[in-house]
Amino acid sequence: MSDDTSRHIKASMEPDIQSIVDRIKTGKATRIVVLTGAGISTGAGIPDFRSPNTGLYDKLAPLRLPYPEAIFHVNYFSHTPEPFYAIARARHPGNLKPTVTHAFLALLAKKNLLHFVFTQNIDGLEQDAGVPPDKVLWTHGNWKSQHCYKCKSSYPDDLMNKAIRTGEVPYCLDTGCGGAVKPDVVFFGQSLSAEFDEKEKEVLEADLMLVMGTSLRVAPCSRLPRLVRRGIPRVLINNEKAGDLGNRDDDVCILGSCDDGVRQLADALGWGEDLNDLWEEAVATKKNDQTFEGGPSLDECIEKLASSIKDKMKVSDGHKRMLENHLNSKFGHIITKGHG
Repeated sequence: MSDDTSRHIKASMEPDIQSIVDRIKTGKATRIVVLTGAGISTGAGIPDFRSPNTGLYDKLAPLRLPYPEAIFHVNYFSHTPEPFYAIARARHPGNLKPTVTHAFLALLAKKNLLHFVFTQNIDGLEQDAGVPPDKVLWTHGNWKSQHCYKCKSSYPDDLMNKAIRTGEVPYCLDTGCGGAVKPDVVFFGQSLSAEFDEKEKEVLEADLMLVMGTSLRVAPCSRLPRLVRRGIPRVLINNEKAGDLGNRDDDVCILGSCDDGVRQLADALGWGEDLNDLWEEAVATKKNDQTFEGGPSLDECIEKLASSIKDKMKVSDGHKRMLENHLNSKFGHIITKGHG
């Protein structure tokens, strides 16, 4: 057999969407575990983090942060919370609608096929789409509550919402504290909750795993796909290859946007109409919550803070020049007297 013929036979035997469809339809996949990342929410208007030019980290360039991730690092937040709150409204889930991908997760739950979801996102859009909360672990926390960073006192929701709408930093109400309030999301430099270690075993129970919209670069979630038992298909729905997905014989890679990928899968399963109905219902329901409707875009939030920083620098530079001129004048006078 020639090498070309051998390669052709191997390619024809590689699993594809139909192999996943067959597995689900024959009842071989009834415990689907899902890992999601920022890519499932880009359709809601949240840029991912690392895409060149369009990713959040590139968009933050005008703020001249010490490094892009600093905006989400607990050490930086502890002394400079302004950048985080400057963009909070644009990224707050109250201002966003669930995507088709979020609706697909809800559809899996509705069909009793969803075993568990690990999400690295903090937007909570899975719940807005109809995924039962007990089926989701927000590994990096979410916006449902908030506490003072220093003394850990809770902070009222209405005051937090006001701070987010105005882009101002909320501070602790306890007399003598004055610490910045932080939503209960996990920043860089903070540990994940102990619940992650407890729920990690859910991956071992999977008879199918979906990995969607993640680069698999952030631990410990990046290790979850490797825990899937041999012989169990892993499906990657992402713009590009990630982790070791594609290295196992049963892996299936659907490259492109997450929304396009889940539509392909739903259509192949005959679920296209159900998916659209569920998505439209989720979006309509979210429209009733107008707490953060009509807010500025992410670019506008960044531009506003960048201009503010620039204005402060101008004032600082002005004072610096005045001081330098004053010192030069006095210094020059002393030199003249010394040599007179």
